Amino acid sequence: MKFGPVPLSGAEGAMLAHSIALPKGRLRKGKLLSRDDVAALRSLGLSEVIVARLEPGDLPEDEAAARIAAALVPDPEAAGLKLGEASTGRVNLHAAAPGVLEVDAARINALNAIHPMITVATLPEWQRVATRTMAATVKIISYAVPQDAVEAACEAGRDALRLHLPVVSDAALIQTVVDQRSVEKGEKALRTRLDRLGVALADSRACGHEIKALTAALRTVRAEVIFILTGSATSDSHDIAPEAVRQAGGEVTHFGMPVDPGNLLFYGTLGTRPVIGLPGCARSPALNGADWVMERILCGVDVSPADIAAMGVGGLLMEIPTRPSPRDG
Repeated sequence: MKFGPVPLSGAEGAMLAHSIALPKGRLRKGKLLSRDDVAALRSLGLSEVIVARLEPGDLPEDEAAARIAAALVPDPEAAGLKLGEASTGRVNLHAAAPGVLEVDAARINALNAIHPMITVATLPEWQRVATRTMAATVKIISYAVPQDAVEAACEAGRDALRLHLPVVSDAALIQTVVDQRSVEKGEKALRTRLDRLGVALADSRACGHEIKALTAALRTVRAEVIFILTGSATSDSHDIAPEAVRQAGGEVTHFGMPVDPGNLLFYGTLGTRPVIGLPGCARSPALNGADWVMERILCGVDVSPADIAAMGVGGLLMEIPTRPSPRDG
């Protein structure tokens, strides 16, 4: 693409680079200049104008953006994403439903390295989104880019974005009681989190803060996902809640995470059902490490100990004001 000032005598058919005000109205940037447009510019006393002119092998910005968006999400319905119309070199991609966004960072990085005028920006990987949340945007910075660069970008970023929808319809919360007020806060906070993904809190119950009572509750609960919130923090992998899961016939997969707030989380299974032991900070509506784990699990995304270990970078979250033991004392 050629870009720069040209005499008005050679400007017809070129793309106006910058908007220009007229006595009545304005010529907007990106407009293909007609003979009348050139005459209007000449009437302003101008002798030249800055324009862009496509060369053989160039693709206009809108066509380039549309092609790249289609490559990122070849099957929008299956991916749970909606592609907007291309305009001013941009295509926005929105979530079609609540869920968590899978981003292939390596593919996005490779795409963005192809040509400096070809860009894709996304939400962080595994970000929870609501319906109509913008998940990504494709932006062609210049008015046109080489077609071979667009083709290379399409290949590099193919199928890099996908939305995972919730795979369960209901969940249960079992709380061990030390302070009745904390029970009410815990239920309210979890219900809010579940509502965001359209999952019902079908069973909420409380029991004594002891292994035997919690084991009995675990054996009778019937929801698809089980949450445990203890009245006193889980401080060891053999504390009351993890031991109760084992005694109920379940398995504890992992305890602890490098996310603060959220360190004292554990998770595992009871039969085929996920069990998530929530840290005490889950009583607050503020973001904590448990959100990152529960959102993925509710949407059918496996969370391995290696995934947990990788959450440390970016895992220093905003402090919760009501925390009993603040970071700075």
